Amino acid sequence: MSKELVSALVQLGAERGIDRESVLLAAEEAYGAALNRKHGSADIHVRLDPESGAMRVFRARRVVEEVLQPGAEWTVDEARGTKADAAVDDLVETEELSPEIGRIVAAQARQTLQARLVQIQRDSVMRSFAEKAGGIVTGVVARADRRNLVLDLGKAEGYLPATEQSTLDTFRIGENVRALLLEVRTTVRGPEIMLSRTHKDFVRKLFEIEAPEIGDGSVEIVGLARDPGSRTKITVLSRVPGLDAVGAVIGQRGSRVQAIVEELGGEKIDIIGHVDDAAEMIGRALSPAPVSSVVIDEATKTARIIVPERALSLAIGREGQNARLAARLTGYRIDIASDAPAAPEGGEEVAATATDESDAQPVGEA
Repeated sequence: MSKELVSALVQLGAERGIDRESVLLAAEEAYGAALNRKHGSADIHVRLDPESGAMRVFRARRVVEEVLQPGAEWTVDEARGTKADAAVDDLVETEELSPEIGRIVAAQARQTLQARLVQIQRDSVMRSFAEKAGGIVTGVVARADRRNLVLDLGKAEGYLPATEQSTLDTFRIGENVRALLLEVRTTVRGPEIMLSRTHKDFVRKLFEIEAPEIGDGSVEIVGLARDPGSRTKITVLSRVPGLDAVGAVIGQRGSRVQAIVEELGGEKIDIIGHVDDAAEMIGRALSPAPVSSVVIDEATKTARIIVPERALSLAIGREGQNARLAARLTGYRIDIASDAPAAPEGGEEVAATATDESDAQPVGEA
């Protein structure tokens, strides 16, 4: 191999974002693999001089008491002819093959090297995306199979399945889409970049982008519960005296929260100021419904809520959504009843119970 060829390889690697050392190592492995195929062995390896391009070919044999694989093993006596202090299990190298590899072997090596550089580039790209897991990425819709989307992320493609889109999401080919990078996972087809727009952290990251106070730590998102495509409840707390956390997150004339609502296709967002008192926090979490009283049983993490009769359906929400999100937000099991007189014997008290620990945020630990 000539110095010019080494320079060309290094330049090719640079264009693919691969460092010099990785390119040279890949070249050594490619030429070593080609020589092993030629000689029907597995013990040949190559070293390249990065300055001159000179190639040196070595064979590495394991020292054993009894040779079972001729050409890959030798006895102690044979090994000591090359290395005086050779002992069993040592790997002894000999430079006994000519670096002149021939055109066929060179062509095989170049083919292997090209495939290896492509793999190195792919692995590097996937590592860079894996480091972005938990953040928001933007891509262009490249392909769609029903509602399953493939996004062009620039150096790679991301997969946004229908199950990770809300019912409000509708996208067309060529449209820009923002999503949360969930993970880079290994599949039978190779690594895949998995995206989501339904994960609650998607909303959290959107707020970090829209509200600088959250990004710099002045305002903290204490809890977040989400029913994708319908409603999100979020509790915030100021870490700076005099700073209105709710106002900072909402923005002037609601500009910040409205930008997120539009990104989510119209999903409703309730922003609630966090307090340490559990009863008050639970009452706030049930907004926009007014609450008459809250009785908490800390032993069972249960809260019994009394609301005006006219507000019972509002407190419970459609299909129990408001109560369910409040339970997720506070970490309490919630029972809701109206302040109407007790139902006659044989009647039924109207109540709602909601509990879901998956999004629970302990109250009183801000």
